[in-house]
Amino acid sequence: MGAQIFLQFIDFVVDRGCARRLEAAQYRHWGRNRLNIATMFQTAPITATTQADLTGQIAQRLNTALTTHLQQAYAPDRRKTLRLFGATEAADWIGVSGQFLRKCHAEGIVTEPEVINNGRRIYSADEMLQAREALQATARKANKYVPRRQVGEKLQVIQLMNFKGGSAKSTSAIHLCHYLALRGFRVLAIDLDPQGSLSGFFGLDTAQELESATIYDAIRYEDPRPMSDVVLESYFPNLHLAPARLILSEFELETATAAGRGVSFFNRLDAAIQTVAPCYDVVILDSPPALGFLTLTGLYAASAVLVPMTPSMLDLASTQQFIDMTSAYIGVIEESGVQLDFDCFSFLITRDDPHDVPSQQIVSLMRALFQDRVLAATCLRSTAIADASMLKMSIYEVARADMVRATYDRVRLSMDAVGKEVEGIILSAWGRT
Repeated sequence: MGAQIFLQFIDFVVDRGCARRLEAAQYRHWGRNRLNIATMFQTAPITATTQADLTGQIAQRLNTALTTHLQQAYAPDRRKTLRLFGATEAADWIGVSGQFLRKCHAEGIVTEPEVINNGRRIYSADEMLQAREALQATARKANKYVPRRQVGEKLQVIQLMNFKGGSAKSTSAIHLCHYLALRGFRVLAIDLDPQGSLSGFFGLDTAQELESATIYDAIRYEDPRPMSDVVLESYFPNLHLAPARLILSEFELETATAAGRGVSFFNRLDAAIQTVAPCYDVVILDSPPALGFLTLTGLYAASAVLVPMTPSMLDLASTQQFIDMTSAYIGVIEESGVQLDFDCFSFLITRDDPHDVPSQQIVSLMRALFQDRVLAATCLRSTAIADASMLKMSIYEVARADMVRATYDRVRLSMDAVGKEVEGIILSAWGRT
């Protein structure tokens, strides 16, 4: 029975078009070998004598399923790689026209990419970065192609937080990371959620594969490790990760004990970040769905806060309670003599459905209440995001040809608008227009 249900699930995925649209070769391989995959799982009903044994078996089966999924998705080396970009898309990311980029190739200003398909140039993300550097070397305006922060410009630390689960914090975080990295910013992603959702988007199975240090090692009280030991390079140029594992939850318990001894916890993350600050322009913090010590140490380090929320009455009520509690905790921090000053404290509407009248009423209410503290751009609800998430991918990792193009274009327009608005917040904080 278990094998039959699993096969039905695979058929459902294939019927939705994933085999044709998203990483088609991988899904075809999965489909051809689905009987072999199904037999890898224990399909007999679970029998257990104790509740502990029952939950343990459930956890083990889920772990086996997830591990197999990662192995299939990132075969043969079980590591994510970033796709190539066509000339038009590459030019858009760099911020030039396709005609201008061709002219730069002809004049030798920009080196030809390694891959040329039927006369068409195809770029890797590294080659786009090299093109940026080459164009910046000949540009009259500073930071025109390479938006790297200059002396006197503060590191931007953007925290995404909300204690309502399902508000798309991690999804929003990874899209911001990818957008800003492709725009030429040096980005550090920090996963503050012990569940490791953001780390999973980087292709890490944090329960099995991660043997290196995590963010916990950098902020723990006993013998903390240098932040430079924690940060991992990723398959995505210009983007590094400080990953998380379940052990990060220990920070909550340790902090409660340390507080009893009068040890401050507020600045632990900020102090770790500052040791690697010269290497980055932007830090993205993905907080856990709770207002605990991890979220608060992130709040202390943040220069800007985004609160993702889905437009429903239940989420609105939950967010109100969250903000109320946040206000009280910020008061406690400020009473200790620290004055928090955010460049931005705004709401980000996620899973927005323009055709859903009740949800649009919530969006209108939020805009009426908070005006410009609600980002003008929203993250649309779309099966394209769900399809990409199945392989732990953002929409930027998916080629347009691998999806229904109208659906892809609609979602890309939405996520680009959010990224561009956040980019504007960053540049404004640096005093740039």
